[in-house]
Amino acid sequence: MCGIVGFISGEENKLKVIKNMTDRIKHRGPDKEGYYTDEFIALGHRRLSIIDLDNGGQPLISEDENLIVIFNGEIYNYIELRNELMKNNHNFKTNSDTEVLLHGYEEWKEELPKKLRGMFSFAIWEKSKKTLFCARDNFGIKPFYYYKSDNVFMFASEIKPFLEHPSFKKELNKKLIGPYLSFSFTPTAETFFKGVYCLEPGNILIYKNNQINIKKY
Repeated sequence: MCGIVGFISGEENKLKVIKNMTDRIKHRGPDKEGYYTDEFIALGHRRLSIIDLDNGGQPLISEDENLIVIFNGEIYNYIELRNELMKNNHNFKTNSDTEVLLHGYEEWKEELPKKLRGMFSFAIWEKSKKTLFCARDNFGIKPFYYYKSDNVFMFASEIKPFLEHPSFKKELNKKLIGPYLSFSFTPTAETFFKGVYCLEPGNILIYKNNQINIKKY
């Protein structure tokens, strides 16, 4: 189990904020932590080391420094995909399944999740296009929550990191109380925090120009 966190907003102290947010899920990844920030985005990762123990740290950055990925899960067919990508002249610097996501996105773009067998939620920031690409596995084994207001978009493996962001509004989603009392679960993608949603299994989320586009793959 690992944990991913990220946000897009205008804060100047992004590193401090993302560290505080990532600390909220340190129980998900006791082995390592890592961060990436630029003028648009902040990404954080807590790692439980399973594959490529020495070189599999995250966030992982592509050779041309255009793509940055954070990933929670395990790709079962990553060796087959790695071999296929190497035949197409992709060079790998690690033996991790995380790097397969980077090169896979370079090769297949939005078709990447269709190639994957495994349990996963991940986010890839494409600097040149200022685009965030996110995906969740077909069975929803790995969680992915997101929140958007006028001036911020954020996502994480759990809701708790959102509490550390200064722009997060802690409002109860009262309309879910009735359905929860009736069914003992929430039958929609909404959560008990107003504005916080769960990305449904088998879906991708693309964030660009302050707009969210979600579609099933």
